[in-house]
Amino acid sequence: MSRKSGYIVKHTVAELRAMQKRGEIKTDWKAAAKKPLPSGRDPDDAMDEIDWVTTELPKPPRKAHMTLRVDSDVLAWFRAQGKGYQSRINAILRRYYEQHTKEA
Repeated sequence: MSRKSGYIVKHTVAELRAMQKRGEIKTDWKAAAKKPLPSGRDPDDAMDEIDWVTTELPKPPRKAHMTLRVDSDVLAWFRAQGKGYQSRINAILRRYYEQHTKEA
């Protein structure tokens, strides 16, 4: 077993098998694999609401220059977030785009 910074621990395959034989690993992967995936019909299966403010900013290869008209209150809210507000707007639009293109 080797330790990285913090609480991250790495185990070899042999160590994991030995731990499983000793009963230290309680996960039943075979039973978990047999369970069906949620259909999404049940509201409890729904995805968590996305916190757009902390959305990870993607690093696309290039950005195109354009003019975009946005409601003044929306723009003021983004500007109040501080430096990088345009990148956050782009990240939100990208996430929206990615979610809608996966369905198609």
